[in-house]
Amino acid sequence: METHGTSAHEKVSFGYEDVAPDEKTQRVGAVFSNVAAKYDVMNDAMSGGMHRLWKDRFVRRVKPQPGEAVLDMAGGTGDIAFRMAARGAEVTVADINQDMLDVGIERAMERGIDGLAWSCQNAETLGYPSRMFDAYTIAFGIRNVTRIDRALTEAHRVLKHGGRFFCLEFSTTEWPGFKEAYDLYSHKLVPRIGKAIANDEDSYRYLIESIRRFPAMPEFEGMIRDAGFSQTRVEPIMGGLVAIHSGWKI
Repeated sequence: METHGTSAHEKVSFGYEDVAPDEKTQRVGAVFSNVAAKYDVMNDAMSGGMHRLWKDRFVRRVKPQPGEAVLDMAGGTGDIAFRMAARGAEVTVADINQDMLDVGIERAMERGIDGLAWSCQNAETLGYPSRMFDAYTIAFGIRNVTRIDRALTEAHRVLKHGGRFFCLEFSTTEWPGFKEAYDLYSHKLVPRIGKAIANDEDSYRYLIESIRRFPAMPEFEGMIRDAGFSQTRVEPIMGGLVAIHSGWKI
């Protein structure tokens, strides 16, 4: 995974391929447009339904407070935002993909959840002033960003002093035996499930490959520090299959 400034010849990872940054942005957009309508089903397929418990734990760690301004980046379908809004936070849901936002807006209407702001945003170039939010959250989205270092720098910029950054993302489990079993399940079965439920094997294959190419936990924590965050922390779940990374703007 490239983490530095771009040049004319820079390549970034798209699954197991290396492509030009602009091409990755376009291709990731196509993936999420393809899977938007089946996103919950996809998360269930990739996590055995456990993503719901992971998201509950994530929001408990964020501790959203009534009246706090929270930016939930890559939060299109509303899963994290709905949980934080229930605790009284004032949540802005941002996503680069309008199809994902449309799914979230529809879900919010079905559930009678109002008061959320919805905005089409690129995590690398946010259209918000500096020091605007008390918390920045991103769940299962950072690995799909083309230039992760830029997104982290932007997260730091839009947070108030004393603000907090929380990221929930797939990582690499260190549990012996389980890692091999999960690798087999994800590489062999998830694309087939994607073909069966969404007639889209390639998008699901990319999503699994993107997990494999994502930086290991210590490396990603280092990237968060490099973006200016202090008191960084990693909380592995299931040996690191999923991890909650956090940091503070001090």
